[in-house]
Amino acid sequence: QVQLVESGGGLVQAGDSLRLSCAASGRTFSAYNMGWFRQAPGKERDFVASISWNSFVTRYADSVKGRFAIARDNAKNTVFLQMNSLKPEDTAVYYCGAQIRGIVGSTDKGDFGSWGQGTQVTVSS
Repeated sequence: QVQLVESGGGLVQAGDSLRLSCAASGRTFSAYNMGWFRQAPGKERDFVASISWNSFVTRYADSVKGRFAIARDNAKNTVFLQMNSLKPEDTAVYYCGAQIRGIVGSTDKGDFGSWGQGTQVTVSS
């Protein structure tokens, strides 16, 4: 199992950009499809983006398509989430997870595990 630590969150204004990182340690990171999810106060944890182990397949929630980009560097055991044109509705705690079941491209948080502690993103209007 991998251990995951997210970083890169912060307080920004609408229209700004942030780059989140998720550093992995433990078992072979490169074997896992990875995902980013987010959770706003009082809401469910929702899918944001995912990337296959070899970066061949990426998937995005409709709400972030065209603004966010997921990438990974297997040599550095890290997955990234570049977030551009941020909106107040992007405010949430962002979590990365390793896919432990299901098919490539799954958006189901139940297919992911080894969650990190999360990183807070706050976008002011």
